[in-house]
Amino acid sequence: MLKKDLRSLYINRRYAIDEESLTDSSLSIANGLLRLPVWSHDYYHIFLPISENKEIDTTFILSILQGKDKNVVLPKVGDNTTLQHFLLTDSTRLKKNKWNIPEPVDGIEVPINKIDVIFIPLLAFDKNGNRVGYGKGFYDTFLAECRDDVIKIGLSLFPVEEDLITDIYENDVPLDYCVTPSETYSF
Repeated sequence: MLKKDLRSLYINRRYAIDEESLTDSSLSIANGLLRLPVWSHDYYHIFLPISENKEIDTTFILSILQGKDKNVVLPKVGDNTTLQHFLLTDSTRLKKNKWNIPEPVDGIEVPINKIDVIFIPLLAFDKNGNRVGYGKGFYDTFLAECRDDVIKIGLSLFPVEEDLITDIYENDVPLDYCVTPSETYSF
């Protein structure tokens, strides 16, 4: 299937989810992450959800990271398709940008080569670990700049898409894992 078709299909599926189901699914995903062999690292990059788009509530994952005393890194949208990366601290101030993404106003910038694990937002994914996002390219650009050994974990409200994504580009970076409310996929 084409990314644009999957994007449309999964945005509609997401909007059909009620708040209680979204909360339950978000908690199940966080619990599923605990079973992955990724907790010995130091720097974990995580997105904050666009609540208006019914994205996964990552506060459960944040609680796990903080409980394990990990360095949490938050993205901030920069120019064009770039992201900046800031350490989450007690003094971090958040503000929603023009896409309603909560992001740090400023803070301690973290170089990309320090990041060990990335939790990646997505709309859909296939059995080869290819993913579909909103199509802006922020994560494509970011993942292309990361170390080869960075662990890429997709977070999805829905199971794997049985049809392969047919318009994969040379710069698309596949996932290592994807965690859904009921299953964990390894690629």
